[in-house]
Amino acid sequence: MGLSELIHRGQKSQPKPLRYLLQQQRLVFLLIGISISTLIFSISSYSSYSSNQSISSTTMYNSKIPTISREPSLAHRVNLGGKVPLGLKRKGLRIVVTGGAGFVGSHLVDRLIERGDSVIVVDNFFTGNKENVMHHFGNPRFELIRHDVVEPLLLEVDQIYHLACPASPVHYKYNPTNVVGTLNMLGLAKRVNARFLLTSTSEVYGDPLEHPQKETYWGNVNPIGVRSCYDEGKRVAETLAMDYHRGAGVEVRIARIFNTYGPRMCIDDGRVVSNFVAQALRKEPMTVYGDGKQTRSFQFVSDLVEGLMRLMEGEHVGPFNLGNPGEFTMLELAEVVQQTIDPNAKIEFRPNTEDDPHKRKPDISKAKEFLGWEPKVALRKGLPMMVQDFRQRIFGDHKDASSSTV
Repeated sequence: MGLSELIHRGQKSQPKPLRYLLQQQRLVFLLIGISISTLIFSISSYSSYSSNQSISSTTMYNSKIPTISREPSLAHRVNLGGKVPLGLKRKGLRIVVTGGAGFVGSHLVDRLIERGDSVIVVDNFFTGNKENVMHHFGNPRFELIRHDVVEPLLLEVDQIYHLACPASPVHYKYNPTNVVGTLNMLGLAKRVNARFLLTSTSEVYGDPLEHPQKETYWGNVNPIGVRSCYDEGKRVAETLAMDYHRGAGVEVRIARIFNTYGPRMCIDDGRVVSNFVAQALRKEPMTVYGDGKQTRSFQFVSDLVEGLMRLMEGEHVGPFNLGNPGEFTMLELAEVVQQTIDPNAKIEFRPNTEDDPHKRKPDISKAKEFLGWEPKVALRKGLPMMVQDFRQRIFGDHKDASSSTV
């Protein structure tokens, strides 16, 4: 190997001045870029934090909803109602409705599906009917489980609407399953940290000595009467709900439902509105028990569903009376049915049933104040929609098929 070759290789191994300067500049540029990025990120974060703080302060200042002691779970921090910000889609909840194939439950399911939630209906079809929810078959956000809530059930859900319980005398005297089902569903709510709504009843007031009935009234119930399996069963259900709320931290809501009517009611369930409508359509005498002067208040099913949803999404435990304060005697109700169906419909008087309340009218001041709710549908407006549904089911008159959905 010659001397000239060694000198040439030695020259290649030494860095050139220009390359060395470029390498040093590259390092400087990198450090400058990192510094600028850090500065921009810090300014952006501070701006976002200040904006959120401003919005939060304005919201707290303008809000009329009282503060609560418990922070709501993640499922309830999403936007559950009202307007959704532009460009954002409301997060749907996973909700179970026990008794969801029944009269009230099926209308509630319609509203929840329409709102964008995923709904699981649990029903043993003792009083429910698949036809009430079959229009949701094929919807990926709808599930139907045939199950009796007196047996435990494991599901992962955000909310539980517990409606499963026979509500008419004909059915609850035959199969009183109130307490065990409520206990099982409260256990589920505790395990999965779900919010739980109990549909109680105005029957907890019994044959009231206070009129109208406020939520603070403790009732006048015969604990061993023929109706006690329902009356006392619902009172125990409320007790269990409050014990789970106080002792286990379950978020519960309690609704005391007054007489409700509308499409999809059971035709022969023994309740006064369905009795009168079915009898008048069949040209049978309308049976009035006692002297017909006992009073009831009747709310349309869509009003009730609205109240239940507002209660569930609100921050108040209750109980809340959900009913229409418009008060009718049984004879006045019979007259409205006559005017709606058949002016020549006859009335037949029969001996009154045991422990039948003489007066029933809700005081809904609490629901108005805390839920912003009151019924909108008057009896003379809602009854014709129920009559159309009953006519279709009794006589197969399909021209009124659209009336089954409110």
